[in-house]
Amino acid sequence: MSGDFAVRANITKAKLMIIAKDASERIKQEYLRIGKSNKVPTIVALSKEELGSALGKSPRAAVAILDNNFAQGVGRLLERGEV
Repeated sequence: MSGDFAVRANITKAKLMIIAKDASERIKQEYLRIGKSNKVPTIVALSKEELGSALGKSPRAAVAILDNNFAQGVGRLLERGEV
């Protein structure tokens, strides 16, 4: 899920949230708070352009991944710096 409305509407189902590193501080803090309050692992990585491009969309400040296996795979790649 990407886009503010979709991320917020599906946060309780999310297995991982990625916040763009170039999002504004206000947006980053807001999404970090949302992730923490819903116990969703959250990573700040990539740019808005990179997040959007990975989805075939315009730039995105945040992405929520709902599939557990996909979230684990993406999380491992991000942690190792392979993305």
